[in-house]
Amino acid sequence: MSRQSGYDRHITIFSPEGRLYQVEYATHAVKSNGVTSVGLKGEDTVVFATQKKVSEKLMDPECVTSMYQITPHIGCCLTGMVPDGKALVMRARQIASKFLGEFGYEIPVHFLSLKVANIAQVYTQHAYMRPYGVTAFFCSIDDEKGAQLFKADPTGFFMGFKATSAGHKEDDANNGLEKLVRKYASGEVRADENRTIEDAINCLQTVLGLDFKSSDCEVALVSKSRKRFTKLTTEEIDVHLNNIAERD
Repeated sequence: MSRQSGYDRHITIFSPEGRLYQVEYATHAVKSNGVTSVGLKGEDTVVFATQKKVSEKLMDPECVTSMYQITPHIGCCLTGMVPDGKALVMRARQIASKFLGEFGYEIPVHFLSLKVANIAQVYTQHAYMRPYGVTAFFCSIDDEKGAQLFKADPTGFFMGFKATSAGHKEDDANNGLEKLVRKYASGEVRADENRTIEDAINCLQTVLGLDFKSSDCEVALVSKSRKRFTKLTTEEIDVHLNNIAERD
């Protein structure tokens, strides 16, 4: 009844069931993009791991990325529609730059995540806007709070996480991440920098049922020893893939 009655034709109209279909479509756009991303927080490290898909053979692989630096110490991983993601990154950088100019210090990652989520939420209210079809992870290392991981989705929801995922196989990835977090909490595994990187990559491999080459994925992190948001090179990813293979 609701679809036939046109409740999905206008972003601000609730269906009789109380749903906003246009917002649900934006969330579906993230999951139907065919890419899965994970974010995992260790003792003093936050790692992002995502698939890297080069759609055309003539494209330069170096230009294809889901990892973006917002400030020197805040990184972002995007999952969903690439143009929407790049537009959101530009907004996030503008917010961070304005904050630095006004207050003289770098914007805290939780406040940046809140501001980005607020933009997404406003886009669910107005007829002349559509929601961004992208989910964003943000990470940073705070001197007081340590490793921090936040997620903002197309609905305007944002929250801090110990581990999270987005994309095509989000539910399966979350199940795997829950097991890792339980191991970290029990002390069964010490989540140092290398272990956190390898667990994030291994979780993504397991969920997708693939054995990655270094060119098939992107990995980026912030840690106590590397406070600047850093993307791993293919050589560094190869080392961690070999360690995972030996461990298994």
